[in-house]
Amino acid sequence: MAETTQNATAPAESARGNRRTLVGRVVSDTHKPGRAKKTVTVEVQRRYRDPVYGKYIKSRKKYHAHDEAEEFKTNDLVEIEESRPLSATKRWVVSRLVERPEEV
Repeated sequence: MAETTQNATAPAESARGNRRTLVGRVVSDTHKPGRAKKTVTVEVQRRYRDPVYGKYIKSRKKYHAHDEAEEFKTNDLVEIEESRPLSATKRWVVSRLVERPEEV
């Protein structure tokens, strides 16, 4: 008889499964009174090669991301992670700070 064994050395996935992550720059932090609280706008830039001409093209897209502690400011480079819908436009959560520019 063949025994079935489970692979105990397989990497354990997080309880939430695989989620996409993107790295982008905060272009708007709306931590001001009268604006959307705990929300930052992150612009993600991508480069891809044109299938016909072979030239590299830059494209950018803005995402609304949740910032629970309201700690991220404009020009911070952050990593955002996919999440459940948090509002009509928010589907991302800021997971970590990658780089903060020096203040002048």
